[in-house]
Amino acid sequence: MYNSTFTPLQNAFAQLDRLGVWGADLPLRLFLAWEFFEAGLEKWNGQNWFAELQFPFPFHLLPAELNWQLSMWVELIAPLLLLLGLGTRLASAMLIVLTVVAIAAVHWPAHWSSLAELALGYSISDHGHGNYKLPLIYLIALLPLLLGGAGRLSLDARLRRRV
Repeated sequence: MYNSTFTPLQNAFAQLDRLGVWGADLPLRLFLAWEFFEAGLEKWNGQNWFAELQFPFPFHLLPAELNWQLSMWVELIAPLLLLLGLGTRLASAMLIVLTVVAIAAVHWPAHWSSLAELALGYSISDHGHGNYKLPLIYLIALLPLLLGGAGRLSLDARLRRRV
């Protein structure tokens, strides 16, 4: 609603505030759903390469095939939940665990002896120093959904209103 005592810029920000209450989380949910679902489809259509990896505790206790199946199904189901805004905090938590395990098993540099050397892995290319930049971006993008839930444009919110 327009308020004549506000400047045009203040009115614009007031409109953005109203829009943000409804849909600030939606771009994160769409982005993350696309990225993780795409990774799940790659696993669905690909060959299991997890036997070559060293997984962190407790996943190192599981067979590579089970780890492959777990990660594939989390990457297929959790993004659909994010898209719908259904069980958003649980889906975000599952994707955070998956991403932390992926960083530890795949993206973290195998050998580093200084922070400067570790920082070389903060990239989106693999030059032998690791490649943890993109998974770190995913972790940071998942945090608001874990902490704040899906927002008003979600099945979570609709279900809460019915209870």
